[in-house]
Amino acid sequence: MLAAGRSRAAAGVRASRVVRPLSSEDLSILALENETVAGHTCKVIVLSDRIDIDLLRDSIASRLHLTPQLATRLCEIDGTPSWVWDPQVDVRAHVVLCDAGEPPGEAGLRVRVARIFEERLDRSRPLWRIDVVPGLAGGGSVLIWRIHHALADGSTAMRIASAALWDETPDGNARSGGSRQRSRARADAVAGRRLEALLAVAREAPQPWLRSPFNGHVSARRSVAFASFDLESLRRVAAATDGATVNDAVLAVVAGGLRRWLEARHGHLGAVRVKVPVSLHDPSLAPGDDGAQLGNRDSFFCLDLPLEPADPLDRLSAVRHATRVRKEEHDAQHLDALMRELARTPRLRTFAERVLAHPRSFALNVSNVPGPRQPVHVLGSRVRELYTLAEIREHHALRIAVISLADTLNFGLSADPTLIGDVDHLARDMQREGSALMAALQPI
Repeated sequence: MLAAGRSRAAAGVRASRVVRPLSSEDLSILALENETVAGHTCKVIVLSDRIDIDLLRDSIASRLHLTPQLATRLCEIDGTPSWVWDPQVDVRAHVVLCDAGEPPGEAGLRVRVARIFEERLDRSRPLWRIDVVPGLAGGGSVLIWRIHHALADGSTAMRIASAALWDETPDGNARSGGSRQRSRARADAVAGRRLEALLAVAREAPQPWLRSPFNGHVSARRSVAFASFDLESLRRVAAATDGATVNDAVLAVVAGGLRRWLEARHGHLGAVRVKVPVSLHDPSLAPGDDGAQLGNRDSFFCLDLPLEPADPLDRLSAVRHATRVRKEEHDAQHLDALMRELARTPRLRTFAERVLAHPRSFALNVSNVPGPRQPVHVLGSRVRELYTLAEIREHHALRIAVISLADTLNFGLSADPTLIGDVDHLARDMQREGSALMAALQPI
């Protein structure tokens, strides 16, 4: 697994500073990578102006001391897989010019992003790379930033962007929403409640009667699509519907889009089960604290997206009821505590991970990460659009990742085109569903 990291001389390895051993979550993510499934996520950053790649390299290099993840690489020390400090990070090898040929339009950019998303990161280097598309058909440029999920989860990636990419604001800090998360009960406060833990596991267990429209052997090819919504409008319609949250509105939009798409292509399905990642990073930690900056710290819960209701507000209300149960019963924290206990017995943990990853456990993963709360810039160029993409996995040919940018909420869809040939149509169905949901509260 770490053969590339072992290739450096042992003396040099021992001279490197060990940042930390890989966590069980890091190891699980690395183990998922194979010939057809990559382990990185991807941020698509659309800038209003053409970017100078040399200035971008210089800017990132000058801020590496603020972003330890960008200067650490995989290595094995005394048999322990670890993240070690790399004192010779070559930023030119990580920030590269994409030979775009003709300036791509919207469809061409999606193809370019998909092709780059398919490529693997070099494990002998720190696990990140930015491909710069210098010019678009409508002006501006694009940064296609891949970072391995083992190196950083969604919340941590936003902290890295704040430290290494976004321009500083007058108060001396780059604004990011990575720390703007609701406080959640700590796992150790509920781990001892065994009955509740068992009920949580039962809610997340595979359901043999459910079918997944995305179950199939995935290839190494990818296609991507995007959709965007007004964040404040979604927040208002959510708050007016049984006190729902923006996350609930996200799931309702996905449910409505799937309903439209499935009815047109696959016939009727009563429900589609989704996995919803939950960040367990402590929001009280300052950005400079290692606990806030490093590694993966998340869990999840699963629920059945209701496809039956024809009314979008009824769908949102049903989603709100399902998520409320999971949150009040602390399902994500219970599952996190259980998986940490199972880590003491690797075979049991591996078995549990296989069960929880089965297509009968969930059909697709829908994640939502807070992005910058205010407009941000890169080298003076405004970030016009921001999308995030997450990798699919075997028997899960579609994945949806959501991120906010100031007053917009942006959806990134990644799929295997050999199994889902019209992911752009699904994105358009979700766009129509979001518009219908927001219009449902408008006065007649």
